[in-house]
Amino acid sequence: MATTDVTLEELQAAIRNVPDFPEEGILFKDITPVLADARLLDGCISHLLGEHSADTVDVVAGIDARGFIFGAAMARELGVGFVPIRKKGKLPWETIEESYELEYGSNTIAIHT
Repeated sequence: MATTDVTLEELQAAIRNVPDFPEEGILFKDITPVLADARLLDGCISHLLGEHSADTVDVVAGIDARGFIFGAAMARELGVGFVPIRKKGKLPWETIEESYELEYGSNTIAIHT
């Protein structure tokens, strides 16, 4: 399992705040500085996994698109599968769907059945 000396404070400091993106009134959290630094990325995955192991996790699911990055890395670290959760209409097979509300609208997500 990944282990580093990265603190939550270091991770928080690396994440950029981008005001009014994608729309006015939204504060976007830009994670690309974490992704660009192998040490920070490794530490982030370690923090996300916490004490979980393959003994306690059957599969990791991640929401499009940041969830793909972190979820796939977590699944790989645990040696388990990964389930992508995508926007409605983006998966090419039978799906289960769920709608939700955002600050700036609504959306529907789906997973394969």
